[in-house]
Amino acid sequence: MIAVAPGQSGDAPALLPLLSRLCVTRPVGRPRTRPDAVRGDKAYSSRAIRSHLRDRGIRAVIPQRRDQQAHRKRRGSRGGRPPGFDAVDYKGRNVVERRFCDVKQWRGLATRYDKLAVVFRAAVVLNAVVSWTQRCL
Repeated sequence: MIAVAPGQSGDAPALLPLLSRLCVTRPVGRPRTRPDAVRGDKAYSSRAIRSHLRDRGIRAVIPQRRDQQAHRKRRGSRGGRPPGFDAVDYKGRNVVERRFCDVKQWRGLATRYDKLAVVFRAAVVLNAVVSWTQRCL
């Protein structure tokens, strides 16, 4: 699934709408709408995102920002427990980062020349199709 957010906004606010539209078809049975885990960098470390993932039963593999760690430690025993973090699973995030590097080889996608989101999304889909066919050959 490819979703496009405004160019001037961050990625973290777009995560929750993206998760609500997630639908992965399977050969047999209903499509999956809930992943086992979500890997993200420190930008996705917010209370709203973590609570949403916890409510849906999705494991969050997101490191905590230093200011959040300091705030929790400053509160002492009222700061609560640190969120769980699986460092081994987090190493799998490099696959996504490498894909972003491949996408940014297309100059129009890296600099986002297109004004309309529909045109930009079409370029992203075209890039995905081209890279998929190159890997299959």
